[in-house]
Amino acid sequence: MTTPVLECQNITKHYQQGPDTIEVLQRIDLCLNAGERLGIIGASGSGKSTLLNMLGGLDQPTSGEVRLGGEPFSCLNDNQRARIRNEQLGFVYQFHHLLGEFTALENVALPHMIGGHSRRLAQEKARKLLKDVGLDHRINHKPSELSGGERQRVAIARALVNTPSCVLMDEPTGNLDRHNAQAVQELLQDLSTELGIAFIVVTHDEQVAATMDSVWHLEDGQLAQQVESKASHV
Repeated sequence: MTTPVLECQNITKHYQQGPDTIEVLQRIDLCLNAGERLGIIGASGSGKSTLLNMLGGLDQPTSGEVRLGGEPFSCLNDNQRARIRNEQLGFVYQFHHLLGEFTALENVALPHMIGGHSRRLAQEKARKLLKDVGLDHRINHKPSELSGGERQRVAIARALVNTPSCVLMDEPTGNLDRHNAQAVQELLQDLSTELGIAFIVVTHDEQVAATMDSVWHLEDGQLAQQVESKASHV
């Protein structure tokens, strides 16, 4: 039986605010397989970003367990969690978080170098990925010299440089016009098909969510219902 790429079982997240306990997530279960694209939608403040942080090992649940490649995050120390994130996860945010003083090539190569690879090999891989996302002519440009759509494609290339098994995306098209958002959607579909990369995409955009293999609503701290994606109908 194939091990899921990423899964969580019965995770909850509570915060203490004075005498009050604030429940953000309640009994969340998810299972993601290789090449699968899963969309999560919900209102602002529903806990979508908190859930993504749990799944990425950036924050620890109050209870329950998250496993990446079958390995529980709870069994790892901070250094081990950082290593497994670098090797197996990619992250893309609404605000691309590129390093302004570095070129597109350097931004994409950096996680590969942090993973222990030489600058030459890292830049070689970064150059190929930038070509794959249609930016081979912009590799020496800094973020301030790129459009919003170009910056987001650099961020996607950076997320892919270590060939992760899963990429977590938080509102990846939130700052893009419809044309660039459509280009990002098509790119995700190609990558999941060609490379077997799994994606979890948190979004307000129902058009983006509808292109996923499955769509979940996060409401009142729970994944209240699974909604059939329109992807199979388009």
